[in-house]
Amino acid sequence: SLPEAALADALARLVQWPLPPLLKPGQPFEGWRVERLLAESRQSLLYRVRDAAGQPWLLKTLPPSRHDEAEAGPALLQEEWFLRRVAGRSVPELHSLPQRQHLYYVQREYAGATLEQRLLEGPLPLADWLALAPRLISAVGLLHRRNILHRDIKPENLHLGDDGELRLLDFGLAYSPGLSTDPPNALPGTPSYLPPEAFAGAAPTTARDLYATGVTLYRLLTGHYPYGEVEPFQRPRFGQPVPASRYRPDLPGWLDEWLARSVASDPGARFETAEQGLLELEQGERKALSSRPRPLLEREPLKVWRTLALLSLLGNLALLILLAGRA
Repeated sequence: SLPEAALADALARLVQWPLPPLLKPGQPFEGWRVERLLAESRQSLLYRVRDAAGQPWLLKTLPPSRHDEAEAGPALLQEEWFLRRVAGRSVPELHSLPQRQHLYYVQREYAGATLEQRLLEGPLPLADWLALAPRLISAVGLLHRRNILHRDIKPENLHLGDDGELRLLDFGLAYSPGLSTDPPNALPGTPSYLPPEAFAGAAPTTARDLYATGVTLYRLLTGHYPYGEVEPFQRPRFGQPVPASRYRPDLPGWLDEWLARSVASDPGARFETAEQGLLELEQGERKALSSRPRPLLEREPLKVWRTLALLSLLGNLALLILLAGRA
């Protein structure tokens, strides 16, 4: 269970913390030197700042327009608390903020790129995908063991650092059953990564994260979505996912089946836990390495029969020409 007292302590201090003023490049702020505003949205402001040693960090706070929203401040502190609870190689490091007197938190900035940026170069080579997939599944499993759902897993929120680490970003929609609440009729997340049960109004579960992880891995390998892209406010229809091998003929059969199970429209057909999905991924890869390739007739029956039909036709034509020459 989650230590509610730790979060309660942070929320109790919330009334003492006003929002920071709008920060300007070069401005000192509570021991930080502001470099510039990196991102601005209705939900948050993100600044690049540097500490006394010149190391880069990211400062996240709320825009002035959210000052009077009763749930905005607690949501930001809850996001910070989730990150501190998971603390490890798969999430950004948070600063301890001994001088904090305003409502914000600071996480370390890492050199590298998101997997969405990596997709601009095209789908991942199979070897790179096989190295990355277990790390993503393990990171999601760690969240679930901490009783935390990310709820927005997608390539844009996955960062592959120059140090080789894969990190989950943006816990703004994270949820802890029994602790978090959603506004009525809310559907948090990115539509193309939401499973059918989410559109039907089901409560958040680990299955939603596992489905989003499957869609993410499918897209990293193919550049496509298994059911097509879903637009906001659209109520999609789910049938059978497009086999990943249609876009990637180089995929082994076992991996095609693994991906299909990861993104199955029926929750009961998917992996029950991240650990189960990881185990079957590792077992499938080992079996593929230790087994002989399937016969060509089994792997590509249509090509084999077309080739045989063509050879038969050519043989018959040659025979006709030979008989006509003798006549």
